[in-house]
Amino acid sequence: MDSGSIESKQDKQNKKVKQDKIVTMFDDIASTYDLANRVLSMGIDKQWRKKGCNKAYDILDSDRLTQITDVATGTGDLLIYWRDIAKDRGIEIDKFVGIDPSVGMLEVAKSKVDFADFIEGKAQELPVDDESTDIISISYGIRNVVDRVEALGEFYRALKPGGIVVILEFTKQDRSGMIDKVVDFGMKKVLPKVGGIISNNYEAYKYLPESIEEFLTTEMLSKELEEVGFEMRYSKSFSMGISTLLVAQKPNS
Repeated sequence: MDSGSIESKQDKQNKKVKQDKIVTMFDDIASTYDLANRVLSMGIDKQWRKKGCNKAYDILDSDRLTQITDVATGTGDLLIYWRDIAKDRGIEIDKFVGIDPSVGMLEVAKSKVDFADFIEGKAQELPVDDESTDIISISYGIRNVVDRVEALGEFYRALKPGGIVVILEFTKQDRSGMIDKVVDFGMKKVLPKVGGIISNNYEAYKYLPESIEEFLTTEMLSKELEEVGFEMRYSKSFSMGISTLLVAQKPNS
């Protein structure tokens, strides 16, 4: 066996260990996750999610969709927005599916979302048929997928031609101005302490700003989507660059 094969197997094992650790962390904070989100974002995240749903519906411009699949669904929050906004706009959705590797998160999701099917599964190994879903969404979850490029390829596989992928994420920013420094201080110093108090898990909320620093810029993530085969349709940052919305479409042919 050559050294390249040994390195490849070791790298794969390291990724698995890292991914399992992240999933365990979300299991641990599942019961307080919604409360922490509302407090830490001061409710602004609701507007970010609504923007993503409306933009996808605008692009698809259809009054009936077969399936919406929310990946790394967590406690199922985004599925509620998909349903409610579709109802307001007169759009019929045949099926809602939520997928997450965290059993703890799915237990919470099932307790509050009774209109969706929930499946334990990974973004990089979607338990979804080829070209079976109109929309795939992932809100603040792609950053936690170790095999990110494989996951993007799975999104492409599972989407129908013309289907939409909606990504909401904390992308890496170049923070150099005074306001940027204030935001940076809040993310690195305030967020871990407040999140730690609410969840009784300081390490989980210390992980958040660290994972953002290690993540991609918006431009880099857009490029990865395009390299998989998607066409970028929309990209915008909100709230002083804290959150970014990316919407990409699978070509019709």
